[in-house]
Order: sequence, then structure tokens, then C-alpha cells
Amino acid sequence: MQIETPDANNSASIADPAAREFLAFKLGAEEYGIDILKVQEIRGYEAVTRIANSPDFLKGVVNLRGIIVPIVDMRIKFNLGDPSYDQFTVVIILNIAGRVVGMVVDSVSDVTTLAPSQIRPAPDMGTAFNTDYLIGLGTLDERMLILVDIDKLMSSAEMGLIDSLAN
Repeated sequence: MQIETPDANNSASIADPAAREFLAFKLGAEEYGIDILKVQEIRGYEAVTRIANSPDFLKGVVNLRGIIVPIVDMRIKFNLGDPSYDQFTVVIILNIAGRVVGMVVDSVSDVTTLAPSQIRPAPDMGTAFNTDYLIGLGTLDERMLILVDIDKLMSSAEMGLIDSLAN
């Protein structure tokens, strides 16, 4: 049996029933996190089929084992400069409200477990990122993750990918 001592600086343990796991990924210099339960798989970036008259951030679609998956480049979506595609560029395949969507990110680092005490409310700073789509900021020692509510973001009207979330 494992006995835990409370330590605010320690990473959350799986034994904490309120702890949540986030997939950490990079966009530019910042590190973000999304709920690991929304992630279906992680793939290397591959060429996409462009869709005419689609927004710039919608790179196109890929055929993933018979499912046509829209691919969103998060760097373009969040105005983080011109994207470059290299061996570290990955596509995170998400399952949101029964729809499969891919998002292009610079790289994926790890899965991080955060206790509620490690998640702080997001400040409203007028960033390129609408705070409506933020869960908060996850703190882990000297590391900080911008925690994204990927359901809200991908189902937002501006994305136009998913009609609405089933409540």
C-alpha cells in the first residue's frame, strides 16, 4: 500500500480521484495541455487534401482508415507565425462529440497528471487565445501548461467543425 503525504509542489498522484491527465504539447514557445481522454491517437504530419474556400487554419482533410478527418493547424489558428513542418510536427487526432478532428502542433512532450490544487484560473489578458476556451493554467514545479478546453474550442462557431456539443 502506498501512503501519500500532501505536498503542494509534488506532482499529482493517480491515487487522487480528482486528478486529471493532460497531454502536453508545444506551439511556439508555449506549452499547452488538453484532456487526455479526448485524444484518440498521435500521428506524424502528412500531406492533406486542401478544401476550397476553407479558412486558413483548416489545412484540409486526411483519410484516416476510411474516416475523413479535418486537420486544423493550431499555429495558424492562434496567430503564432508561419508554421513550419519538420520531423517533430505531429497531428493529435481528437474525438470530440462523436466527431474525429486532427490538430497540428509543433511537438508533443508527455502526459501530465494535475491535481485540482495545481490548476489556477486563467487570467484575462487579451491574448490571441480567447479565455473562454481555457480551463486554466496548470503548474508543475517550474513548468506551466496552458490548459485548453478542447471541446469548447473545436465546437465553437468560429471553427465551424462540430455543430454543437451534446449536453
